[in-house]
Amino acid sequence: MQISISSLSAGIARAHLEMASLERVLNEADSKLGDGDTGAMLARLMSKLVEQDLSKAADLGDAFMMLAKAAAASTGSSLGTLVATAFLAIAKRAKGGTTAPWTAVAAWHLAARDAMLVRGNASLGDKTVIDCIDGVAAALDGISNLSEVRAVAVRTANEVVAEYRTRPCRVGRARMFGDKSVGIDDPGMLAYASLCQAVAREPEVSGIPKPCA
Repeated sequence: MQISISSLSAGIARAHLEMASLERVLNEADSKLGDGDTGAMLARLMSKLVEQDLSKAADLGDAFMMLAKAAAASTGSSLGTLVATAFLAIAKRAKGGTTAPWTAVAAWHLAARDAMLVRGNASLGDKTVIDCIDGVAAALDGISNLSEVRAVAVRTANEVVAEYRTRPCRVGRARMFGDKSVGIDDPGMLAYASLCQAVAREPEVSGIPKPCA
């Protein structure tokens, strides 16, 4: 099975379902470094994404463009803007194909990473969600098996979160906490790792119907 518009839609549905329990966790994490609203913001964003009828998309690029526009319309927050930027970058890479091999996930992560670094005026190592995306992109390079893509992505995302937990935040409002941010998870990184795990679950486990190939 390849990546299809149907499987993309199912992944969005699983991520949306996860936000029911993740919203509070992310708000609590963000309260240590920011306004305490990351969970609420992502819940709104995911609700907007799941409303999109991706079956109307002409191809995968069009589907990701729909998600980018929905994300941008849902919030003006810095993290929400980065999510929209990521979808837009992937849309450009996925344009023209109704399906894609699982090796494309690494390339899409790289495209998202590069666009987010520019849009967020950040650097790798700043302790942001972009570090998770970079780590997963490298780990997935050349992997074409769905089961392996799922396992490697989830494992790597969690490893990156754990690695950066021991580092200070270097960008955004969180940078003002300096060494006090050591030992605290970046909310964006935590969100990515948690949603990555949700998307990677088998449809039967998540309660979302299995998509058509």
